[in-house]
Amino acid sequence: MHIFDYRFLKDDLLPAQLVNLTSNIFSLRTMMNIRKDQNSAAFVELETMAKIESIKASNAIEGIISTDDRIREIVQEGSAPLNHTEAEIAGYRDALNEIHLHPTDYDFNERDIKRFHSMMMRLANPTSKGDYKTEDNVIAEKMSDGRRIVRFTPTCAADTPNEMQQLVLAYQEARDDDAINKLLLIPCVILDFLCIHPFRDGNGRLSRLMTLLLLYRNGFDAGKYVSFEGVINSNKREYYESLRLSSEGWNEGRPRYFPFLINFLLTLYSCYSDLDRRFASVSVKRMPKNARIEQAVLNAFTPLSKSEICHLLPDVSPTTVEAVLGKLVSQGVIRKIGAGRNTKYLRE
Repeated sequence: MHIFDYRFLKDDLLPAQLVNLTSNIFSLRTMMNIRKDQNSAAFVELETMAKIESIKASNAIEGIISTDDRIREIVQEGSAPLNHTEAEIAGYRDALNEIHLHPTDYDFNERDIKRFHSMMMRLANPTSKGDYKTEDNVIAEKMSDGRRIVRFTPTCAADTPNEMQQLVLAYQEARDDDAINKLLLIPCVILDFLCIHPFRDGNGRLSRLMTLLLLYRNGFDAGKYVSFEGVINSNKREYYESLRLSSEGWNEGRPRYFPFLINFLLTLYSCYSDLDRRFASVSVKRMPKNARIEQAVLNAFTPLSKSEICHLLPDVSPTTVEAVLGKLVSQGVIRKIGAGRNTKYLRE
């Protein structure tokens, strides 16, 4: 039986990278909360876009693929699923909607974990929804030559109920300890959940839903407006490598939480940074092109590159972007950071 103990998160000697990342995330969260209060319409638009991206990305990570048009119809129009793949997508839609609407009604406990699994699987696999696995499973990787290699052996089926009970109790104890930073607690709990792998199917998608739930409950809602799952999917190799490194030694009672923890914080920081850029794009879309470029830079809390501005404003030519940036720099309105392809711009 595993002993889940998160008291190490009280340690004053946490790596500097963790401390700095956490501090930056808290700062961005504060600024975004102010923006959200002042620009609610822009954030409603961002939420609609992010929901579609989240549902698409979380399923794509698991190899569940559909067209953008069908995902949009399923998510926005409530279109009935036409096949098993679409049933998987519709199930994730329902669970994500519930978390978006009522995050404080749920927590990381066995009842709610099973409830969200049931919600997610009710259309695609109704016979196993909400039930812990009854057979042992493995996490395998398919090689280019067709061979499968076992990467990790999760908790056996017979021990899963007790392991889940112990995990939830350890989480609740840490949750109620004011000396533990909840932002650091979340990825540690999710790592242990993934290593138990309590269900026959859907563990990865459910882990991302529970991550969002715990983030929202603790006031970190960037994933509502920028797809947390989308950032993971864009950096899938790094995500799985951090999971591999952190799960080494887990079965022997020696998990290495920090690689997965750092990847989690980088993902969340990326969400807040991307939210900063997307807000700049949405909030100025009705302005003339020159004004939109100017406001995109001036509204950003983090430095932007020319290519990032072009991505935010796809109807504006790179030549126009470059000209406006040059003018703003010469006027002393913004400053250049870095050089060459690494050049970014930030308001003075």
